[in-house]
Amino acid sequence: MRSRRRPAPDENRRAARTRLPEPVARWMFVAPAGVYLALFLGYPVVKNVVMSFQQYSIATFYTGEAPFVGLRNYAQVLSSDLFSEALLTTALFTAGSLAGQFALGLALALFFRRRFPLGGVLRSLLLLPWLLPLVASGATWRRMLDTDTGVVNDALRGLHLVSSGVPWLTGTSEALVSVIVVNIWVGVPFNTAILYAGLQDIPTPLYEAARIDGAGPVATFRHVTWPLLRPVAGVVLVLGVMYTLKALDVVLVVTGGGPAGATETLATRSYELSFRQFAFGRGAAMGNLLIVVSLACAFLYLRANRRAQHGREAIR
Repeated sequence: MRSRRRPAPDENRRAARTRLPEPVARWMFVAPAGVYLALFLGYPVVKNVVMSFQQYSIATFYTGEAPFVGLRNYAQVLSSDLFSEALLTTALFTAGSLAGQFALGLALALFFRRRFPLGGVLRSLLLLPWLLPLVASGATWRRMLDTDTGVVNDALRGLHLVSSGVPWLTGTSEALVSVIVVNIWVGVPFNTAILYAGLQDIPTPLYEAARIDGAGPVATFRHVTWPLLRPVAGVVLVLGVMYTLKALDVVLVVTGGGPAGATETLATRSYELSFRQFAFGRGAAMGNLLIVVSLACAFLYLRANRRAQHGREAIR
């Protein structure tokens, strides 16, 4: 049997000299992602913050001048009546979307947890609304919800539930319900996929023990499924809040923020100020306020979740 040749001492010394220190090697792996985040995430955020303290308009692109105005943009945005209306609409839109997405997502995740023929195919088809471009989905729903020619009103009239077309897109109260329904349809696949993955991590023997103890479906869900699924549910809700607060394309395509501002959220208001009124400073201020609201919601939920975990550990 041929023995392996041991490297000479000179070869070992050369290999040691060419090997990078472990901290340097780690930073080299992290550096590309850090550079990407700094260029495509950090710079826009910093630029947006700077712009919110300037009088930035179309003239700035020609003159290059953007006078510093301090907090005037924030004062104008916060003192506007449209801000309070947009804030209320954002809260209703976010709460309705999250409730529908999470409830339907959890129900579908529990349904798909049981194995049945073509279950994998149905799970794959469920992801289609999430994979489609939001503009295409919004345009399709806008056509479906049309008062005169939409398939939704045609179906309701065919079932004799309504006598005339429901103004899904032109009624002030119906329009908000419509965009919430569309956003729920878009977000259910994401909730289902994450919650289904969380259900797969729950050990099967726990369900068998609960069944032996005589626990029914409700008791099993309350004492076995939900406690172990709660961390995953927390992640889904936090991501859902941050995504829904900044949802722009769905509202713009379906209702455009109308009618009469009934579906105008903080995100659409920022778009209106920046790209329709060309008040880039106030639009940037509105965008920064939206970021603060998103971070505040995430912080409050994570803090409440941490307190709940400490309480359960103290009880144990």
